[in-house]
Amino acid sequence: MATNYFHCAGRILAVLTWLAWGGFAAADPMHGIAMYGNPALPHDFVSLPYANPDAPKGGRIVTGETGSFDSLNPHILKGTVPWQLASLTYESLMGRSWDEPFTLYGLLAESIEVGPNREWAEFTLRPEAQFSDGSPVTVEDVMWSYEILGTKGHPRYHGTWAKVAQMQQTGPRSVRFDFSVEDRELALIIGMRPILKKAQWEGRDFAQSGIDIIPIGTAPYVVDSFEAGRYVSLKRNPEYWGRDLPFMRGQGNLDEIRMEFYGDGTAQFESFKAGQLNSNRENNVEKWDSQYDFPAVQRGDVVKSEIPHQRPSGITGFVMNTRRDVFKDWRVRDAMIHAFNFEYINETMTGSKQPRISSYFSNSVLGMDEGPATGRVREFLEPYAETLLPGALDGYALPHGDGSARNRGNIRQAMALMEQAGWTIQDGVMKDSEGRPFSFEIVLSQGSGEEQSIIDIYAQALERMGITPRISVIDAAQYQERTNTYDFDMTYYRRGLSLSPGNEQRLYWGAQGVSEPGSRNWMGMNSPAADAMIDRLLSSTSREDFIAAARALDRVLTTGRYVIPVYQWNVSRIAHTKELKYPEKLPIYGDWIGWQPDVWWYEE
Repeated sequence: MATNYFHCAGRILAVLTWLAWGGFAAADPMHGIAMYGNPALPHDFVSLPYANPDAPKGGRIVTGETGSFDSLNPHILKGTVPWQLASLTYESLMGRSWDEPFTLYGLLAESIEVGPNREWAEFTLRPEAQFSDGSPVTVEDVMWSYEILGTKGHPRYHGTWAKVAQMQQTGPRSVRFDFSVEDRELALIIGMRPILKKAQWEGRDFAQSGIDIIPIGTAPYVVDSFEAGRYVSLKRNPEYWGRDLPFMRGQGNLDEIRMEFYGDGTAQFESFKAGQLNSNRENNVEKWDSQYDFPAVQRGDVVKSEIPHQRPSGITGFVMNTRRDVFKDWRVRDAMIHAFNFEYINETMTGSKQPRISSYFSNSVLGMDEGPATGRVREFLEPYAETLLPGALDGYALPHGDGSARNRGNIRQAMALMEQAGWTIQDGVMKDSEGRPFSFEIVLSQGSGEEQSIIDIYAQALERMGITPRISVIDAAQYQERTNTYDFDMTYYRRGLSLSPGNEQRLYWGAQGVSEPGSRNWMGMNSPAADAMIDRLLSSTSREDFIAAARALDRVLTTGRYVIPVYQWNVSRIAHTKELKYPEKLPIYGDWIGWQPDVWWYEE
């Protein structure tokens, strides 16, 4: 087994160095911009540090996805889209380095200029930038893209657009954005929006488009062929305008990127074993250790690579929708967490080989400390003490079971919490004082085999409490529609987090998402404390305050008891044919390489 680990101590020190705060340069055009301090790479850098500038071009990667798709437009709420299209077929004014917490370098833009306090940002386009059809990228395309995304695009674009006081063309290749609020991150966020070709959408309804329009972007890949719900094939554009840019050197190496879609993970894995796929990502450690010993692995034709990362764990588990009466009471949510027999489930699913997610920012310097809140963290939270749930100030840890199938201690605690919330066992059924049974629906997407197996075990525990959940397994299109409109009681939830949390936190946990469809706030949380900690993240003027705000937010989220956490993935496990290679030097966001295929290459 090929394992690629790097020395963490030095890299963590580098992260802390990047998190150190410096003055923000202003007035002069810059080749890049960092959220904190200055970009790590000089203006004349050769390539990104984790890309191989000498990587050969050619070959193909064929990966599998479970589910289906019915749209090729990744920028709207409607439809289900192959997730890779957003990054592989479109580009933005600036591109992100995954070896720094949050730093951007010029991509479609050759430079960025900001005000003294980042109250405005101005970008100058590269004269050579062009779309895949050979037409130049113009300021008109840029301005139209921002307006259409901010008004007709997916809700994730609306928040930033609402903070733009004015957008204006300032030169033949320049555009400036003036912001209506004080938010140092906006200068970076505004540089990350995809740029679309205005002429392609003339006379078309952008918000209602789907499989009928093949995207024209500026990125190295174009959609070559597809069959709705079956496969998408992307081909490398030999005339790609940015192939010699330092930022892109060593990226976009493969001639073809093909995604095959399957009904479930079992069919996908069998196709990989049969050689129909040449790369497969595995999330289950037990399966990785026990089932990846088929002949191609034994011959050395398939290699098992483990790629670590230093980003926060994020949150993965089963989210409870507090918009629904059944989960409004935190004691009920706490009972559901106690009833979830993690130790037994982890042993059953992974052989106890994957650690549990202990908080949203665990596995990082931004994670909450054990015990009571102290120092700046406590200072930030105390004004909201009356709105905080137990544990936020005094300390909180997830319940720990004895590992047995019965989980008696935690089940007793869950029953006590339900009783405190007004639910008791009556004739073997959990009911309220008026005799109404406690019932809720768990919605899962087809192909989610592992999640279904976990829920089957969980349902058995709930049945011992007199609760029989309804488990609905629906197709991908229905699932997206229902989660976009929060039409569920409980469902599987996964949200990745970075070492530089900022404006995206509002989309994840902000109060606006309680009623606005399409947000990531699936739990429906409406917490003044969380909103205030996000404000502090964006306005902090010292590294200490920034970390304290993140740790305080972590406490609010974790003690909110919105999600039943499962195990974390601090290593990406990729099985692939020996011809597929990736660089030895890994970025701090190593899992980005694990998701493939930007810096991978094919070599006989």
